[in-house]
Amino acid sequence: MTIMQAFQQELENEAVVTRKMLTLVPNDKYQWKPHSKSMTLQQLATHIAELPTWIGMVLYTDELDFSVHPYSPKIIDNTADLIRYFETSLEEGRRDLKNADTESLGKNWTLRNGEQIYTVETKQSFLRSTFSQIIHHRAQLGVYLRLLDIPIPGSYGPSADEHM
Repeated sequence: MTIMQAFQQELENEAVVTRKMLTLVPNDKYQWKPHSKSMTLQQLATHIAELPTWIGMVLYTDELDFSVHPYSPKIIDNTADLIRYFETSLEEGRRDLKNADTESLGKNWTLRNGEQIYTVETKQSFLRSTFSQIIHHRAQLGVYLRLLDIPIPGSYGPSADEHM
């Protein structure tokens, strides 16, 4: 299995779990957040839904500089649109992995805000980080849902809400 095939398989595996979690986002709680320093449920869910688009950004650019390209997430306020956005992002990520140039994976990729550099790592490493971000933020979503008393599905086995 090539590294791209491994990334493709991981994307498919994580998409199943991510889709299950995103479908549970309640339409009437999009502005809810568990703490004043937390993202709203809308911000968190939208970010999760968009993360597959980061695959192409990493593969086809050398950096993301927030001072040049300020982060401006899509505004989504209902779960049907959220799922459509996720599916569109997922298709984009699938396409980008399928068409990726494996030779470019060893090149450096930079995440910055002007002169402030957050990270410089290989494209392969940052692709791995992108998948980790999907998992990390999806786990946050699980906590949000738990705090809203919404039963959550298992990720890599059953959750406490599922019978074993």
